[in-house]
Amino acid sequence: MRYVYFDNAATSWPKPPSVLQAVEHFLREVGASPGRAGHKRTVEANRMVDETRELLAKQFNIDDHEQISFTLNATDGLNTAIKGILKPGDHVITSSMEHNSVSRPLYILEKQGVQVTKVKCDCQGSICVKDIEKAVKPNTKLIVITHASNVTGTIMPIKEIGELAKKHNIYFLLDASQSAGIEDIDVKKYNISMMVFPGHKSLYGPQGTGGLYVSGGLPVQPLRQGGTGSKSDTPGQPEILPEKFESGTLNAVGIAGLRAGLRYIHQVGIDNIKEYEQQLTKRFLNGAREISELVIYGPRDAGKQLPVVSFEIKGLKAGDVGNILDEKYNIACRAGLHCAPDAHRTMGTFERKLVRFSFSYFNKPEEVDYALDCLKEITSELPKN
Repeated sequence: MRYVYFDNAATSWPKPPSVLQAVEHFLREVGASPGRAGHKRTVEANRMVDETRELLAKQFNIDDHEQISFTLNATDGLNTAIKGILKPGDHVITSSMEHNSVSRPLYILEKQGVQVTKVKCDCQGSICVKDIEKAVKPNTKLIVITHASNVTGTIMPIKEIGELAKKHNIYFLLDASQSAGIEDIDVKKYNISMMVFPGHKSLYGPQGTGGLYVSGGLPVQPLRQGGTGSKSDTPGQPEILPEKFESGTLNAVGIAGLRAGLRYIHQVGIDNIKEYEQQLTKRFLNGAREISELVIYGPRDAGKQLPVVSFEIKGLKAGDVGNILDEKYNIACRAGLHCAPDAHRTMGTFERKLVRFSFSYFNKPEEVDYALDCLKEITSELPKN
Protein backbone atom coordinates (compact mmCIF):
# COMPACT_ATOMS: atom_id res chain seq x y z
CA MET A 1 0.00 0.00 0.00
CA ARG A 2 1.23 3.49 -0.84
CA TYR A 3 2.27 5.84 1.97
CA VAL A 4 1.11 9.44 1.77
CA TYR A 5 2.60 12.12 4.01
CA PHE A 6 0.36 15.18 4.49
CA ASP A 7 1.85 16.53 7.73
CA ASN A 8 4.35 19.00 6.29
CA ALA A 9 3.08 21.87 8.44
CA ALA A 10 4.59 20.00 11.39
CA THR A 11 7.78 18.83 9.67
CA SER A 12 8.48 18.47 5.97
CA TRP A 13 9.13 14.95 4.67
CA PRO A 14 10.80 13.65 2.66
CA LYS A 15 13.81 15.93 2.54
CA PRO A 16 15.79 16.55 -0.64
CA PRO A 17 18.44 13.83 -1.07
CA SER A 18 21.13 16.50 -0.83
CA VAL A 19 20.06 17.21 2.77
CA LEU A 20 20.64 13.60 3.78
CA GLN A 21 23.99 13.64 2.00
CA ALA A 22 25.02 16.86 3.75
CA VAL A 23 24.19 15.46 7.19
CA GLU A 24 26.15 12.28 6.51
CA HIS A 25 29.09 14.24 5.10
CA PHE A 26 29.29 16.46 8.17
CA LEU A 27 29.16 13.53 10.57
CA ARG A 28 31.72 11.51 8.62
CA GLU A 29 34.12 14.17 7.37
CA VAL A 30 33.83 17.24 9.65
CA GLY A 31 32.21 16.60 13.02
CA ALA A 32 33.83 19.52 14.87
CA SER A 33 32.20 22.30 16.90
CA PRO A 34 32.14 25.63 15.08
CA GLY A 35 33.80 28.50 16.92
CA ARG A 36 35.50 26.34 19.53
CA ALA A 37 39.05 25.88 18.21
CA GLY A 38 41.38 26.71 15.32
CA HIS A 39 42.07 23.33 13.74
CA LYS A 40 41.07 22.46 10.19
CA ARG A 41 37.82 20.70 10.97
CA THR A 42 36.59 23.56 13.14
CA VAL A 43 37.49 26.01 10.37
CA GLU A 44 35.43 23.89 7.98
CA ALA A 45 32.49 23.86 10.43
CA ASN A 46 32.75 27.64 10.80
CA ARG A 47 32.73 28.10 7.05
CA MET A 48 29.63 25.92 6.72
CA VAL A 49 27.76 27.86 9.42
CA ASP A 50 28.68 31.23 7.91
CA GLU A 51 27.60 30.12 4.46
CA THR A 52 24.24 28.99 5.84
CA ARG A 53 23.74 32.43 7.41
CA GLU A 54 24.58 34.03 4.07
CA LEU A 55 22.05 31.85 2.26
CA LEU A 56 19.39 32.78 4.83
CA ALA A 57 20.25 36.46 4.47
CA LYS A 58 19.80 36.14 0.72
CA GLN A 59 16.52 34.30 1.22
CA PHE A 60 15.04 37.10 3.35
CA ASN A 61 16.89 40.14 1.91
CA ILE A 62 18.89 40.78 5.08
CA ASP A 63 21.94 43.00 4.54
CA ASP A 64 24.03 41.67 7.43
CA HIS A 65 24.03 37.88 7.75
CA GLU A 66 25.35 38.17 11.32
CA GLN A 67 21.92 39.51 12.33
CA ILE A 68 20.71 35.92 11.98
CA SER A 69 21.21 33.73 15.06
CA PHE A 70 20.60 30.00 15.02
CA THR A 71 18.02 28.69 17.49
CA LEU A 72 16.79 25.31 18.65
CA ASN A 73 13.57 25.81 16.67
CA ALA A 74 11.02 28.56 15.98
CA THR A 75 9.57 28.33 19.49
CA ASP A 76 12.99 29.00 21.00
CA GLY A 77 13.41 32.03 18.76
CA LEU A 78 9.96 33.39 19.57
CA ASN A 79 10.60 33.08 23.30
CA THR A 80 13.87 34.96 22.89
CA ALA A 81 12.34 37.74 20.81
CA ILE A 82 9.17 38.17 22.90
CA LYS A 83 10.68 37.87 26.35
CA GLY A 84 13.82 39.71 25.33
CA ILE A 85 12.05 42.89 24.21
CA LEU A 86 8.97 43.20 26.46
CA LYS A 87 9.05 44.50 30.03
CA PRO A 88 6.31 45.07 32.64
CA GLY A 89 4.26 48.08 31.59
CA ASP A 90 4.77 47.47 27.88
CA HIS A 91 1.84 46.73 25.57
CA VAL A 92 1.91 44.09 22.83
CA ILE A 93 -0.59 43.40 20.04
CA THR A 94 -1.11 39.95 18.57
CA SER A 95 -3.89 38.03 16.81
CA SER A 96 -6.40 35.37 17.76
CA MET A 97 -4.84 32.94 15.26
CA GLU A 98 -1.47 32.49 16.93
CA HIS A 99 0.30 29.25 17.75
CA ASN A 100 1.01 28.44 21.40
CA SER A 101 4.63 29.40 20.76
CA VAL A 102 3.38 33.00 20.76
CA SER A 103 0.33 32.86 23.01
CA ARG A 104 1.99 30.97 25.88
CA PRO A 105 4.97 33.32 26.31
CA LEU A 106 2.53 36.24 26.20
CA TYR A 107 0.34 34.52 28.81
CA ILE A 108 3.34 34.29 31.14
CA LEU A 109 4.38 37.90 30.49
CA GLU A 110 0.84 39.15 31.07
CA LYS A 111 1.02 37.75 34.60
CA GLN A 112 4.24 39.75 35.04
CA GLY A 113 2.71 43.08 34.05
CA VAL A 114 2.86 43.16 30.24
CA GLN A 115 -0.41 44.29 28.64
CA VAL A 116 -1.60 41.96 25.86
CA THR A 117 -4.25 42.66 23.22
CA LYS A 118 -5.41 39.82 20.97
CA VAL A 119 -7.07 41.24 17.88
CA LYS A 120 -9.98 39.04 16.85
CA CYS A 121 -9.74 37.51 13.39
CA ASP A 122 -12.74 36.50 11.29
CA CYS A 123 -14.00 32.94 10.85
CA GLN A 124 -11.58 32.39 7.97
CA GLY A 125 -8.63 33.42 10.09
CA SER A 126 -8.12 36.79 8.41
CA ILE A 127 -7.20 39.92 10.35
CA CYS A 128 -8.24 43.51 9.69
CA VAL A 129 -5.33 45.96 9.83
CA LYS A 130 -7.68 48.71 10.98
CA ASP A 131 -8.49 46.60 14.04
CA ILE A 132 -4.79 46.37 14.80
CA GLU A 133 -4.45 50.13 14.56
CA LYS A 134 -7.41 50.63 16.89
CA ALA A 135 -5.58 48.54 19.47
CA VAL A 136 -2.45 50.73 19.43
CA LYS A 137 -1.72 52.50 22.73
CA PRO A 138 0.97 55.01 23.75
CA ASN A 139 2.90 52.17 25.41
CA THR A 140 2.54 49.68 22.53
CA LYS A 141 6.02 48.29 21.96
CA LEU A 142 5.51 45.22 19.81
CA ILE A 143 3.23 43.66 17.21
CA VAL A 144 3.73 39.91 16.88
CA ILE A 145 1.83 38.11 14.11
CA THR A 146 2.02 34.78 12.36
CA HIS A 147 2.63 35.13 8.64
CA ALA A 148 0.21 32.30 8.00
CA SER A 149 -1.98 30.18 10.26
CA ASN A 150 -0.81 26.64 10.90
CA VAL A 151 -4.48 25.61 11.07
CA THR A 152 -6.14 27.29 8.09
CA GLY A 153 -3.11 28.43 6.10
CA THR A 154 -4.58 31.95 6.04
CA ILE A 155 -1.96 34.47 4.88
CA MET A 156 -1.85 37.66 6.94
CA PRO A 157 -1.39 41.13 5.35
CA ILE A 158 2.15 41.58 6.65
CA LYS A 159 3.05 44.40 4.27
CA GLU A 160 0.25 46.56 5.67
CA ILE A 161 1.03 45.48 9.24
CA GLY A 162 4.68 46.41 8.73
CA GLU A 163 3.66 49.84 7.44
CA LEU A 164 1.41 50.32 10.46
CA ALA A 165 4.22 49.35 12.83
CA LYS A 166 6.58 51.80 11.14
CA LYS A 167 3.99 54.58 11.26
CA HIS A 168 3.57 54.19 15.03
CA ASN A 169 7.24 53.40 15.78
CA ILE A 170 6.40 49.89 17.03
CA TYR A 171 8.61 46.82 16.69
CA PHE A 172 7.22 44.19 14.31
CA LEU A 173 7.95 40.51 15.02
CA LEU A 174 6.97 38.04 12.29
CA ASP A 175 6.44 34.34 13.00
CA ALA A 176 7.39 32.77 9.67
CA SER A 177 7.02 29.19 10.89
CA GLN A 178 4.72 28.18 8.04
CA SER A 179 5.83 30.62 5.35
CA ALA A 180 9.65 30.54 5.29
CA GLY A 181 10.60 28.69 2.12
CA ILE A 182 7.20 29.16 0.45
CA GLU A 183 6.46 32.88 0.60
CA ASP A 184 8.90 35.51 -0.65
CA ILE A 185 9.80 37.34 2.58
CA ASP A 186 11.68 40.65 2.40
CA VAL A 187 12.48 42.06 5.85
CA LYS A 188 13.17 45.54 4.46
CA LYS A 189 10.11 45.70 2.20
CA TYR A 190 7.83 44.60 5.05
CA ASN A 191 9.53 46.67 7.80
CA ILE A 192 10.20 43.55 9.86
CA SER A 193 12.14 44.27 13.06
CA MET A 194 12.48 40.64 14.10
CA MET A 195 11.61 37.38 12.44
CA VAL A 196 11.63 33.76 13.55
CA PHE A 197 11.67 30.70 11.30
CA PRO A 198 12.11 26.92 11.69
CA GLY A 199 14.67 25.08 9.64
CA HIS A 200 12.79 21.78 9.49
CA LYS A 201 9.63 22.75 7.62
CA SER A 202 9.67 24.38 4.18
CA LEU A 203 13.39 25.16 4.36
CA TYR A 204 13.87 21.34 4.27
CA GLY A 205 16.47 21.19 7.05
CA PRO A 206 16.57 18.64 9.89
CA GLN A 207 14.62 19.02 13.11
CA GLY A 208 16.31 20.98 15.86
CA THR A 209 17.16 23.90 13.57
CA GLY A 210 15.75 27.39 13.35
CA GLY A 211 16.71 31.04 13.31
CA LEU A 212 16.07 34.47 14.75
CA TYR A 213 16.61 37.67 12.79
CA VAL A 214 17.06 40.83 14.86
CA SER A 215 17.62 44.10 13.03
CA GLY A 216 20.54 46.20 14.13
CA GLY A 217 20.35 48.07 17.42
CA LEU A 218 17.24 46.40 18.86
CA PRO A 219 17.57 46.04 22.65
CA VAL A 220 16.67 42.35 22.78
CA GLN A 221 18.04 40.46 25.77
CA PRO A 222 19.11 36.81 25.39
CA LEU A 223 17.22 34.03 27.16
CA ARG A 224 20.40 32.21 28.15
CA GLN A 225 24.06 32.95 28.77
CA GLY A 226 27.13 30.79 28.40
CA GLY A 227 29.97 29.81 26.12
CA THR A 228 30.05 31.55 22.76
CA GLY A 229 33.58 30.88 21.55
CA SER A 230 34.34 34.62 21.53
CA LYS A 231 34.90 37.25 24.24
CA SER A 232 35.61 34.38 26.64
CA ASP A 233 37.54 36.68 28.97
CA THR A 234 34.48 38.82 29.82
CA PRO A 235 32.08 37.84 32.63
CA GLY A 236 28.94 38.89 30.79
CA GLN A 237 27.29 37.74 27.59
CA PRO A 238 28.80 39.32 24.44
CA GLU A 239 26.63 42.01 22.87
CA ILE A 240 27.84 41.29 19.35
CA LEU A 241 25.66 39.32 16.97
CA PRO A 242 25.15 36.46 16.45
CA GLU A 243 26.99 35.33 19.60
CA LYS A 244 24.60 37.27 21.82
CA PHE A 245 21.90 34.67 21.19
CA GLU A 246 24.02 31.59 20.54
CA SER A 247 25.23 30.26 23.88
CA GLY A 248 26.44 26.67 23.79
CA THR A 249 27.38 24.35 20.97
CA LEU A 250 25.43 24.88 17.78
CA ASN A 251 23.59 22.03 16.08
CA ALA A 252 26.20 22.02 13.35
CA VAL A 253 25.06 18.77 11.76
CA GLY A 254 21.53 20.14 11.53
CA ILE A 255 22.79 23.43 10.09
CA ALA A 256 24.73 21.48 7.47
CA GLY A 257 21.45 19.88 6.42
CA LEU A 258 19.74 23.26 6.46
CA ARG A 259 22.38 24.67 4.14
CA ALA A 260 21.61 21.90 1.67
CA GLY A 261 17.88 22.63 1.99
CA LEU A 262 18.44 26.31 1.22
CA ARG A 263 20.59 25.45 -1.76
CA TYR A 264 17.81 23.21 -3.02
CA ILE A 265 15.25 26.04 -2.73
CA HIS A 266 17.54 28.42 -4.61
CA GLN A 267 18.07 25.79 -7.29
CA VAL A 268 14.37 25.02 -7.81
CA GLY A 269 13.13 28.58 -7.22
CA ILE A 270 10.78 29.67 -4.48
CA ASP A 271 8.18 30.85 -7.01
CA ASN A 272 8.12 27.40 -8.62
CA ILE A 273 7.73 25.75 -5.23
CA LYS A 274 4.88 28.07 -4.28
CA GLU A 275 3.08 27.62 -7.60
CA TYR A 276 3.28 23.83 -7.41
CA GLU A 277 2.03 23.71 -3.83
CA GLN A 278 -0.81 26.07 -4.72
CA GLN A 279 -1.85 23.68 -7.48
CA LEU A 280 -1.96 20.79 -5.02
CA THR A 281 -4.03 22.87 -2.60
CA LYS A 282 -6.41 23.96 -5.35
CA ARG A 283 -6.77 20.34 -6.50
CA PHE A 284 -7.74 19.23 -3.01
CA LEU A 285 -10.14 22.14 -2.41
CA ASN A 286 -11.91 21.55 -5.72
CA GLY A 287 -12.28 17.84 -5.02
CA ALA A 288 -13.46 18.43 -1.46
CA ARG A 289 -16.41 20.48 -2.73
CA GLU A 290 -17.85 17.27 -4.13
CA ILE A 291 -18.01 15.67 -0.68
CA SER A 292 -21.06 17.12 1.04
CA GLU A 293 -20.17 15.77 4.50
CA LEU A 294 -16.75 17.46 4.37
CA VAL A 295 -16.51 20.97 5.83
CA ILE A 296 -13.41 23.01 5.00
CA TYR A 297 -12.27 25.86 7.28
CA GLY A 298 -10.28 28.89 6.25
CA PRO A 299 -10.18 30.89 3.01
CA ARG A 300 -10.88 27.86 0.75
CA ASP A 301 -8.83 29.72 -1.86
CA ALA A 302 -5.35 28.48 -2.81
CA GLY A 303 -4.33 32.04 -3.63
CA LYS A 304 -5.09 33.28 -0.12
CA GLN A 305 -3.59 30.47 1.93
CA LEU A 306 -0.53 28.30 2.21
CA PRO A 307 -0.77 24.57 1.37
CA VAL A 308 -2.52 23.91 4.69
CA VAL A 309 -6.16 22.78 4.76
CA SER A 310 -8.18 21.84 7.85
CA PHE A 311 -11.54 20.12 7.72
CA GLU A 312 -14.10 18.04 9.58
CA ILE A 313 -16.38 15.23 8.52
CA LYS A 314 -19.86 15.66 9.88
CA GLY A 315 -20.73 12.94 12.32
CA LEU A 316 -17.15 11.83 13.02
CA LYS A 317 -14.63 12.98 15.59
CA ALA A 318 -11.46 14.52 14.20
CA GLY A 319 -9.28 12.04 16.08
CA ASP A 320 -11.22 9.12 14.66
CA VAL A 321 -10.83 10.45 11.12
CA GLY A 322 -7.09 10.87 11.64
CA ASN A 323 -6.79 7.31 12.93
CA ILE A 324 -8.78 5.87 10.02
CA LEU A 325 -6.66 7.74 7.49
CA ASP A 326 -3.50 6.49 9.15
CA GLU A 327 -4.40 2.88 9.91
CA LYS A 328 -6.65 1.99 6.97
CA TYR A 329 -5.36 4.24 4.19
CA ASN A 330 -1.74 4.94 5.18
CA ILE A 331 -2.21 8.72 5.05
CA ALA A 332 -0.28 10.71 7.63
CA CYS A 333 -2.01 13.90 8.76
CA ARG A 334 -2.69 15.72 12.01
CA ALA A 335 -5.95 15.82 13.94
CA GLY A 336 -6.61 17.95 17.02
CA LEU A 337 -6.01 21.54 18.11
CA HIS A 338 -2.66 21.83 16.30
CA CYS A 339 -1.11 23.66 19.29
CA ALA A 340 -3.28 26.65 18.34
CA PRO A 341 -6.34 26.67 20.63
CA ASP A 342 -6.94 30.39 20.03
CA ALA A 343 -7.29 29.73 16.31
CA HIS A 344 -9.86 27.01 16.95
CA ARG A 345 -11.79 29.27 19.30
CA THR A 346 -11.80 31.90 16.55
CA MET A 347 -13.32 29.44 14.09
CA GLY A 348 -15.66 27.82 16.61
CA THR A 349 -13.96 24.42 16.39
CA PHE A 350 -12.30 24.28 19.80
CA GLU A 351 -14.58 21.49 21.06
CA ARG A 352 -14.78 19.50 17.82
CA LYS A 353 -11.19 19.98 16.63
CA LEU A 354 -10.15 19.45 13.00
CA VAL A 355 -8.17 17.23 10.65
CA ARG A 356 -5.29 18.96 8.84
CA PHE A 357 -3.70 18.13 5.51
CA SER A 358 -0.53 20.06 4.64
CA PHE A 359 1.16 19.55 1.29
CA SER A 360 4.74 20.02 0.11
CA TYR A 361 6.74 20.22 -3.09
CA PHE A 362 7.40 16.48 -2.78
CA ASN A 363 3.74 15.48 -2.82
CA LYS A 364 2.15 14.40 -6.08
CA PRO A 365 -1.26 15.19 -7.62
CA GLU A 366 -2.18 11.51 -7.57
CA GLU A 367 -1.65 11.48 -3.79
CA VAL A 368 -4.20 14.29 -3.48
CA ASP A 369 -6.63 12.32 -5.67
CA TYR A 370 -6.05 9.19 -3.57
CA ALA A 371 -6.79 11.11 -0.37
CA LEU A 372 -10.01 12.50 -1.85
CA ASP A 373 -11.09 8.99 -2.85
CA CYS A 374 -10.39 7.80 0.70
CA LEU A 375 -12.45 10.64 2.19
CA LYS A 376 -15.31 9.81 -0.19
CA GLU A 377 -15.16 6.20 0.95
CA ILE A 378 -15.16 7.22 4.61
CA THR A 379 -18.17 9.49 4.16
CA SER A 380 -20.05 6.91 2.09
CA GLU A 381 -20.06 4.63 5.12
CA LEU A 382 -21.68 7.21 7.39
CA PRO A 383 -25.27 6.51 8.53
CA LYS A 384 -27.82 8.11 6.25
CA ASN A 385 -30.46 10.40 7.77
